[in-house]
Amino acid sequence: MPRILVVEDQADIRRLIRWSLEELQGAEIFEAANGRLGLDAVRALRPDLVLLDVMMPGDLDGFQVCDTLRKEPPFASLPIVMLTARAQAADREAGARAGADDYLFKPFSPAVLVQTVQRLLAARAPQSAR
Repeated sequence: MPRILVVEDQADIRRLIRWSLEELQGAEIFEAANGRLGLDAVRALRPDLVLLDVMMPGDLDGFQVCDTLRKEPPFASLPIVMLTARAQAADREAGARAGADDYLFKPFSPAVLVQTVQRLLAARAPQSAR
């Protein structure tokens, strides 16, 4: 049963993501409303995948959260998907530098979100032994 953490400051987008991921039977969906809470949630929950907004209130944006997680050995290979309205090439490059596995632009297609999550979870499946 995959554990997915959604780190997004807008409640309506968190609801859309949760609704989109209902297709993944048995998935446990957790939520955090900002970067600091997201970082704490990753450390506590040890999810199988993180969906991470880029622009969030507080002291940590999505790039910083991703970069921090990549520097911590337990999360170095954790699949992270950035979700953002920032669609410039420089933003995509910043996501890659931070260590994101994929980068989806808002508004995103729920079908593409599900496909991305399924692909990344399938690639991780052989590694994760809980």
